[in-house]
Amino acid sequence: MLNSVAKDRYLEYTTVGIHKDDLLLEMNDFSVKTLGSQGQQKSYLVALKLAKFDYIKHKAGFSPILLLDDIFDKFDSKRVEQIIKLVGNERFGQIFITDTHQNRLQDILSSHRTDYKLFNIKTNGNIEVTQNGAKNK
Repeated sequence: MLNSVAKDRYLEYTTVGIHKDDLLLEMNDFSVKTLGSQGQQKSYLVALKLAKFDYIKHKAGFSPILLLDDIFDKFDSKRVEQIIKLVGNERFGQIFITDTHQNRLQDILSSHRTDYKLFNIKTNGNIEVTQNGAKNK
């Protein structure tokens, strides 16, 4: 470890640690990494994220903020809608979702009876609220 500190400083990034571990992620004794499609791998990671959310909620005694940062890039609209439907209830509390397909997300969110605000960050850094949703629509 001590030798790696000097190497890390020279290279300007960390060369040793948990982020370098190659985890073996399996489902029914099959490697998700080698046998799963990109969509299946992404679905597996979403499932892990939701399991982590439940674990933290159980340990902390309250719901943490759930961040779904650009996780929909390998999903079709139906899969995105299933995930939004799953997390769009009172159990999850506050959620931040980033997505590069504004219209897709806007259509899915407006079809569900849940509270939300949709923000659009412009290239100049300005932020605008493009749509609000409410349960009492």
